[in-house]
Amino acid sequence: MVRWVRLLALVLVVGVTLPVRTALADPGDGAPAGLERFYHQQLDWKPCDDTVLDQAGARCAGVVVPLDYAHPDGRTLTVGISRIAAADPARRRGIMLSNPGGPGGPGLRMLANFAAVFSPEVRAEYDLIGTDPRGIGRSERVDCALPLPTMLFAAGFDIFGYARDTTLAAALAASCQVDAEKARNISTRNTARDMDVIRGVLGQRTLNYFGVSYGTYLGSVYTQLFPGRTDRVVLDSAVDPDLGGFELFHAMGPVNEAGLDDWAMWAARHDADYHFGGTAAQVRVTVEDLIHRAAGHPLYADGYLIDEHTVPMMLLAMLSNPKLNADLAEALRAVADELAGLPIDMGRLKAKINGAVPLETSGMAAVLCGDKAAPRDPAWYLFNIESVRATEPVFGPFAQNITACAYWPDPPEPPTRVRNQATALILQATGDTRTAYPEGVAMHRDLPNSRLITLADTRVHGTFRNGLSPCVNDIVNMYFATGTLPAADLTCRPDPAWFPA
Repeated sequence: MVRWVRLLALVLVVGVTLPVRTALADPGDGAPAGLERFYHQQLDWKPCDDTVLDQAGARCAGVVVPLDYAHPDGRTLTVGISRIAAADPARRRGIMLSNPGGPGGPGLRMLANFAAVFSPEVRAEYDLIGTDPRGIGRSERVDCALPLPTMLFAAGFDIFGYARDTTLAAALAASCQVDAEKARNISTRNTARDMDVIRGVLGQRTLNYFGVSYGTYLGSVYTQLFPGRTDRVVLDSAVDPDLGGFELFHAMGPVNEAGLDDWAMWAARHDADYHFGGTAAQVRVTVEDLIHRAAGHPLYADGYLIDEHTVPMMLLAMLSNPKLNADLAEALRAVADELAGLPIDMGRLKAKINGAVPLETSGMAAVLCGDKAAPRDPAWYLFNIESVRATEPVFGPFAQNITACAYWPDPPEPPTRVRNQATALILQATGDTRTAYPEGVAMHRDLPNSRLITLADTRVHGTFRNGLSPCVNDIVNMYFATGTLPAADLTCRPDPAWFPA
């Protein structure tokens, strides 16, 4: 351990050091013409009425932004933000904005939850800013009339299952158009524009940023739309910026099949507890058989459906973190017991699944479908599903499935092509099941002034977390505290003690 700490210190000393910027009395907010009233508004800071935020000492406010930036004199939205003030006002150097991913993830609490991972130096220097992106949470959420728990399903095993998914996708898209003007203006580009209004309102020439998963895409789009307005940017579990909308899921098939194999090895070691099989191969057979059995005996209770369309999504929700190995095993054990005629606690099962992926269906649909036009022909998706069944039997029918985006109105803008010279620190785990490792490599390629930190031999989504890799955490905290990027890309390893037995 001492050896890699010394190596890290050496690499950072000879690395790239960025100039330290302090808060300026004249922020030079750079308000675009016609948007001055939004950039110059006064905020009314109040208690957040949220246990996590209130315990962290946060205050909350609403930032008014245009619904449609092409028509700033029209309707407006109020975006909810939280602020945890820098621990040492004398050392304060700026603001750190954030996004937890999704899309569809509320973010007011995000940096409060990360406060324990940041070093005292980082906490001293930054106001930590959480946001609920437009259309999500407290930011005048999009509410689709069809109350589906998710917009994502596995396609099932036959044309009848696929027909069900096409019908649900079309119905969800139609139900989201009750307020069509709002729905069509929920997009990554507009959320990035909201970020710049927040920067200006808070009186900063530049912003610092920490984004996870989809939040890395949002951060990269901001660097493209607002060159020169970012300082220190960390992108954890990065998305390929050339993907977007419905394409975000296509790479998830192979990496989740590999993740399932990894989890199966753990489950085999715990066969006495869960009875899925004594080898990884036996566990996989059990899981695939469970999905087939669920197709013949679907269960609907407490607003939740268990069938061949949803069991793969349960797996997807919990494969992203080895700490959830036991939760996944318990969820699958509950499904197996129900299929055997035993009673299950559906509320407890829902809590495990929803706790792993706390996303809002309506907001996710609006952002994904508002970012990039999707193919309209259902036959196109069906062909892709059938082409991967042999190699991706559990997750291919999800990754290639039709979604509401096939029935969504065309987006008002094209997606953003990210190619710029912004500096950034990119973190990527080799076994990430949500954003595959090559996606982080692609983000690094598109931001050539970035550095890529690889977390080796780890099935996890989100690498900056307590106890997982001191190597990763030290690099991130050093960068936020000093502006120093490593001189070259680095590979870190996880702490073996972090993983469940």
